[in-house]
Amino acid sequence: MKKILGYFNVCEWVLWLVSVVLISLSFALFDRENWLILSASIIGVTSLIFNAKGNPIGQALMVVFSITYGVISFGFAYYGEMITYLCMTAPMAFFALISWLKNPYKGNRAQVELNNISKKDWTIMFAVSIVVTVVFYFRCI
Repeated sequence: MKKILGYFNVCEWVLWLVSVVLISLSFALFDRENWLILSASIIGVTSLIFNAKGNPIGQALMVVFSITYGVISFGFAYYGEMITYLCMTAPMAFFALISWLKNPYKGNRAQVELNNISKKDWTIMFAVSIVVTVVFYFRCI
C-alpha cells in the first residue's frame, strides 16, 4: 500500500484529488443521473495523471475511457465525437500501450524509456507540417 501511495508526490495527489472532486461536484450539481459520464470523467483524469508519469496504465485507462466516451457520445447522437474517440483516440492509445510495454525504462514496466529526436527527424517533421498546413489551408478556403 505504501508503494502505491508513494508513486505520486504530494502535488500530483493534490492535482488528481482536486480534479476528481471538481468532476464529482459538477456531477452532483448538474447531472446526478448518468453515472457512466461520471465514471468516464474519473477514468479520463486518472489516465492523464498516469500518462504524465509515463506509466503504461495510463494508456490502458485511455483505451477504456475512449470506449466509454464513445458509448456516451453514441447515446447523445454525437457521432463525430464517437468516431473520433473510437477510431482515433482508442487505437492511438492501444498502439502507444504496446509501444510503451515494449520499451520499459531500465526494465521497470511502470515507466517508459524516452527517446531523443534526431536533427533528421526534426527536419522531416517540420517539412511535413508545412506541407500538411499548406494543403489543408488551400483545401479549406
